Amino acid sequence: MTKKPHLSFWQIWNMSFGFLGIQFGFALQNANVSRIFETLGAKVDEIPILWIAAPVTGLIIQPIIGHMSDNTWNRLGRRRPYFLVGAILASLALIVMPNSPALWVAAGMLWIMDASINISMEPFRAFVGDMLPSEQRTRGFAMQSFFIGTGAVVASALPYILTNWFGIANTAPEGIIPPSVQYSFYLGAAAFFLAVLWTVIRTKEYSPEELRAHAEADALIMNESHGEEISEPEKVSKVFLNRSILWIGIGALLSYLIYHFQLHPELYIFSVGIGFYGVMMLISGTLIKNGNTKNGVAIVMHDLYRMPKTMGQLAIVQFFSWFALFAMWIYTTAAVTNHIYGTTDPTSELFNKGADWVGISFAVYNGIAALVAFLLPVIAKRTSRKFTHMLSLVAGGLGLISIYFIKDPNLLLVSMVGVGMAWASILSMPYAILAGALPSNKMGTYMGIFNFFIVIPQILAASILGFLTRDLFGGEAIYALVLGGVSMFIAAATVMFVNDDH
Repeated sequence: MTKKPHLSFWQIWNMSFGFLGIQFGFALQNANVSRIFETLGAKVDEIPILWIAAPVTGLIIQPIIGHMSDNTWNRLGRRRPYFLVGAILASLALIVMPNSPALWVAAGMLWIMDASINISMEPFRAFVGDMLPSEQRTRGFAMQSFFIGTGAVVASALPYILTNWFGIANTAPEGIIPPSVQYSFYLGAAAFFLAVLWTVIRTKEYSPEELRAHAEADALIMNESHGEEISEPEKVSKVFLNRSILWIGIGALLSYLIYHFQLHPELYIFSVGIGFYGVMMLISGTLIKNGNTKNGVAIVMHDLYRMPKTMGQLAIVQFFSWFALFAMWIYTTAAVTNHIYGTTDPTSELFNKGADWVGISFAVYNGIAALVAFLLPVIAKRTSRKFTHMLSLVAGGLGLISIYFIKDPNLLLVSMVGVGMAWASILSMPYAILAGALPSNKMGTYMGIFNFFIVIPQILAASILGFLTRDLFGGEAIYALVLGGVSMFIAAATVMFVNDDH
């Protein structure tokens, strides 16, 4: 038995390179989908509900793909088959998205595009845990952050570059996506596929037997609760069945209150989501009680129930971090065009100029993230991973709140420095802390489950931000960004309570 060997810089580079393409997809989505929705007729308070596709697909797809990749081994390997299939599907979706003829088509394409991107992305997180020894994992996730930042810089700026450098129009008749956005998505499709293909070709995976030997050598033998099957099935099924009644009841009660008081329909997303969790517990408890302890749904729910303590602590940090990010992605275009540029007309040149500048601002925060990615391991080594993450989240909160005080668009780039620091850390530090607390034979499953604590706050944001912006903030999207900044501060405070023993 031998421990995992240290990989060279270029080996880590090659295994992470696919994230460059993945981020082309996400960055084009984050910077342009709200713009596409508004162009096709969506009102500003309707945008969050249209964005619900992204977190819901992640919630469903990532644990499924994680569990499947944990139990896959063929000629391409364990994780690489999913890299490739997701890249093909996402590239096709990127081509179709900017040609959507109607709002409902664009909303549907967002579901397909986000699901495809998630198929590629989820195994990449587990890939670092598979391939790198514990002392190199911070570097591995930092390398992913570098490629995420680099890809997003180019992808976010593409409409601006195509317009100002190549003369491609950034305006179009009402209801038509501007050519600069269309061509940006086509270029993103090519970059996505080619970057992922590079990782598939240039990286060799460890076989299941080698991974098992490495785990034993690293004294990471799985305990009973993390074995291949469900432990203590009678106890688990009883807990699941009892708790399912509670969660279904809470979901039903909240749905009734929303209906009775005629609250806004998007709040049903929150109440139905709670009820859906109860239904999943009921299904899982019934399966386990009937002896179906190898069923994928039951195993994922069991592993969620038995998740390591460190993962539960990080879940709180992730919740507030990603609520802030989702508020930013949804509302930066509306906030900047209205609060700074003074327009809400998506057909006007001024609106599209502001929307392009949002793309540049997003490119800046991702560029900062790419640079900071190499600095984070150094800071973490001199202090701790927790302190590094706390410092970065505080910077992100300050960056988001500062936008409220800005009238000169150029100063947005200063705000994005803080956001970039937070983004780099969010993409690396929680995963570096988490990977050391996970059993190696469940790496993919738990990385997928960890995604719950990214998408649940996004679903919450999609269900309440429209309500808050319309009824509490008077239609002023800038206050959604301020709320995001406060959420970052809460995340920074909670990170110091996380156990990081590795």
